[in-house]
Amino acid sequence: MFPKLLDLGPLTVYSYGVLLAAAYLGGLQLSLIRAKARGLDPARVMDLGIYIIVSALVGAKLLLVLVDADHFLREPADLLSLARSGGVFYGGLILAVLVGLWYVRKHQLPTWRIADVIAPGIAFGHVVGRMGCFLAGCCYGHETTVPWAVTFTNPLALENVGTPLGVPLHPTQLYEAGAEAIILALILGLENKGRPFHGRTFWGYMLVYGLSRFVIEFFRGDPRGMVVDGLSTSQFISLLIVPLSLVMLYWLSRAPADAKPAAPRARAARA
Repeated sequence: MFPKLLDLGPLTVYSYGVLLAAAYLGGLQLSLIRAKARGLDPARVMDLGIYIIVSALVGAKLLLVLVDADHFLREPADLLSLARSGGVFYGGLILAVLVGLWYVRKHQLPTWRIADVIAPGIAFGHVVGRMGCFLAGCCYGHETTVPWAVTFTNPLALENVGTPLGVPLHPTQLYEAGAEAIILALILGLENKGRPFHGRTFWGYMLVYGLSRFVIEFFRGDPRGMVVDGLSTSQFISLLIVPLSLVMLYWLSRAPADAKPAAPRARAARA
């Protein structure tokens, strides 16, 4: 596709980096809009968002190093390539959640209200980020003969991330971007339906994303590390995330009535 957008003298602007930045900024902006609509301190949410962005970048790269530890031990110079890699999404998500929990506890913020505000921003950012993966050629799929297969031809994709060239592949980047777009629509559309409670949006996102990621991983063709035979690292994490999400949804749904969200205001519906 288009791994490189343009050259500005000695500076090369890569499509993945541009869309990754757009993903983080767009997700943060959506979170700020939702925070204001719900009467939360936007300055605190902004600070939290910055912590989350930094920890997501670090966590994604750390998990990539752990998954490919044998390779990096053999080729330590390849650690420099981490600057061009987004890493493993689950690594970024897990570290961002841990840092986020630390931040909200430190500043005595409402944990699950904040989590619900931020969850759609995560989904939105992931949609944009996976489009960056598609342009860069990373996170590619298995060889296939389906009519919607994509064929990468840019040598930079092979050089940067090892994308097979001239071979029809499952567009797994688009599968995940599409899944995240559907999840985003679901969690926003169902947010105030039924019996809403604090934490439902966040853990609903975690649940549905875990299920979708588990399935999409079967179509991935890039090296991602295997925890057990036939299961990738992300599939293994999904197997932990899904039941945890179900437990948390059940537990939080049984919170006292005064801990339930108030009826949405008109401006909240536009968030």
